[in-house]
Amino acid sequence: MEDVREEVAGARRLRSAADLRAMSADAPAPRDFHGALAASFGLIAEIKDRSPSVGPMREENVRAAALAYAESPLVRAASILTNARHFGGAVDRLPAFRSTIGKPILRKDFFLDEYQVREARAFGADAVLLMANVLDASRLAGFYDLARELGMEALFEVHTEEEIGALPCGARMVGINSRKFQSHEGFVAPGSASATDFSLDMGVFALADKLPSGCLRVAESGIRPDSLGEVKARFQAALVGTSLLRDPRGLRPCLADFERAAGLS
Repeated sequence: MEDVREEVAGARRLRSAADLRAMSADAPAPRDFHGALAASFGLIAEIKDRSPSVGPMREENVRAAALAYAESPLVRAASILTNARHFGGAVDRLPAFRSTIGKPILRKDFFLDEYQVREARAFGADAVLLMANVLDASRLAGFYDLARELGMEALFEVHTEEEIGALPCGARMVGINSRKFQSHEGFVAPGSASATDFSLDMGVFALADKLPSGCLRVAESGIRPDSLGEVKARFQAALVGTSLLRDPRGLRPCLADFERAAGLS
């Protein structure tokens, strides 16, 4: 979180709140992130350069991702990591990805400051990720109100039943993340890599039954084609990144496996 605060401070030095308001006025109108996923099961497919849990993604897969996501009937929206220090991202990459993919875009980052929410809209994001293990109930509600005021959707992320209880009334999209953030185990050292992701607890998906009635339910982290059937039984969407971006066969063959598992081919 200290790293994120440093990134936000650096962004403020580059662009003032007034700059963001001007950029937002010129930004393309928000796309309907919730609506893109509400009709039938689909993927929120992710783009990131690296991850603290396994290390670098495959560069060729990252390069192929935007166009492949644009062409896939299963990919209904995209998640773009903008955290620089731990995921290799940058917020100024959002407009290019949005243009190429042509589908609603989630800015995925550790949101700690309202500035980041405004920045997301200024760079063309259609939704933001709000994590219940990072924000207290008051800030979850406040950031959600701001996102909706700016025309964006919010995907709330939870890991425990207690965090579900902190969600604001009216939360329309909630993701359960199987990543064990409360544990220091399973994360690689900076500059290292792991062939296996040890930071997952897939059993947490059982919390789907505890989510607010009527919300769109999203499964996050650790999902592969062979587990998609179980995911579809409980969730309306899945956020998938590492399995696509690390597949040694290439991203498109892995994406085709997801499409077959979803019954699209």
